[in-house]
Amino acid sequence: MNLSSEHREQRANRLIAGYERLGDVPDELFDVHGNIRPVWQGFLDYLGRFSDDDLTRRLARGDQYLKDAGVFFRQYGEDAAVERDWPLSHIPVLIHEAEWQALGEGLIQRAELLERIVADLYGDNRLIAEGLLPPALIAGNPEWLRPLVGVKPASGHYLSFVAFDIGRGPDGTWWVMGDRTQAPSGAGFALENRVATSRSFADYFAKAQVHRLAGFFRHFRDTLNQMRINKDTRVAILTPGLLNDTYFEHA
Repeated sequence: MNLSSEHREQRANRLIAGYERLGDVPDELFDVHGNIRPVWQGFLDYLGRFSDDDLTRRLARGDQYLKDAGVFFRQYGEDAAVERDWPLSHIPVLIHEAEWQALGEGLIQRAELLERIVADLYGDNRLIAEGLLPPALIAGNPEWLRPLVGVKPASGHYLSFVAFDIGRGPDGTWWVMGDRTQAPSGAGFALENRVATSRSFADYFAKAQVHRLAGFFRHFRDTLNQMRINKDTRVAILTPGLLNDTYFEHA
């Protein structure tokens, strides 16, 4: 259904008419001053092109893709585990390229810091020797493996795969909420989210200059292959099995 520019603007305004900010909680649509972030203006205008029925059909495309792909998440409760459909948020998170660039540089810096910390704990141990970390903190941690002190990984990196939980602070800047260094999950679900949302808004994705995910997965595969000592061997990713909560991603 094609709508005039005026009607699109009216529909876009109606889409956010009932939108309520949660006090001082950081918001992706509005900045700290209560203004719509510029990166969202084009997408809201795009959504304004569609009638309610059109929009419902588009959102259903994403849901249908996840159903056909069999995307699920195993949620554990007190009594039993329940497999539930992956909860897709049809509206993507939009981040301006400049903001994403700054965020990415900060996360790379943090990953490099964590790498150096782990390398020191299994190497020169200067952080403890200089009193920057208490010895009991490391020696008492069951994840610290004393037999590996002095052993250098063939890849040259102690942390091969790192992920971060991020969110906006009260002033709108990005904060790191948690570091994930032990078999971090999420990459596979992120890929499925991307495919599903691109099915719902294919024409928008085609012109929005969205950063592609293929480069990440290609680099991930190449990194695993480079870690092989014998180049004639194959690489396998181990999984705890069917009962793991993120088994779909492993598969």
